[in-house]
Amino acid sequence: MPKTPDYFQGKTIVITGAASGIGRAAALIFAREGANVVCADLNEAGAKETAALVNAKGSQALAIKLDVTKRAQVDDTVKRAIGAFGTVHFLFNSAGAAIRRSKFLEIDDDLVEKTFDLNVKGTLYGMQAVLPHMLENKFGVIVNVGSMAHRRGGPGSSIHYAAAKGAVVTMTMGVAREFASQGIRALSISPGPVRTPFQDAAATSPELAKKFLEDVPMGRFGEAGEIAELVLFMCSDACEFMTADTVYVNGGGGWR
Repeated sequence: MPKTPDYFQGKTIVITGAASGIGRAAALIFAREGANVVCADLNEAGAKETAALVNAKGSQALAIKLDVTKRAQVDDTVKRAIGAFGTVHFLFNSAGAAIRRSKFLEIDDDLVEKTFDLNVKGTLYGMQAVLPHMLENKFGVIVNVGSMAHRRGGPGSSIHYAAAKGAVVTMTMGVAREFASQGIRALSISPGPVRTPFQDAAATSPELAKKFLEDVPMGRFGEAGEIAELVLFMCSDACEFMTADTVYVNGGGGWR
């Protein structure tokens, strides 16, 4: 929670991947705090549903169909957000996925390209689109989504995804340190298994889901709202000295 009451009131956040999962949960939590929320997602219907839920909480929302792998679309999304609300204070790059599970020797060029386009380029484009505006205002917070996979390497099913998320974490650190003296903070979150549509799709078998769960000492998957509350804290004035880090949120697991 922020130190200052109504800290988020009237401020604006752009959220990619806002149609479901952690992205939607973050949209609703920022709406609860009175923020304007730009709900961007390739799933246009889902983005509109999230925007309607934001509006129902009394906050203002803008729904945008966005393919984060297309730089021009990302640039246009930020321009539309500024046009609608005047200023963008926060960016949450929630869009990302492993595309599909694969053993290492079966990873092909198409899977590598799609995985890096979505997770790495999609994050890079968002940051490059919003940073000039944030630098003009000498204020901005960017939160990106890493993964516990980048610590474990993703052996047997998702080395391509782990490598992409490792790039996201490293890129976040570099951006944070480059712009730290100019009012910009950049952080990443590295969740363990979270109960979301992405996790449901990624756990391609009951055996794999069981393996994920066995690695969590708390004995359960995380909830999207628990991750989103962390994003809120990171963006708040209670977290102003924190930048360049990734925060692991995993129920105590993910290290072996």
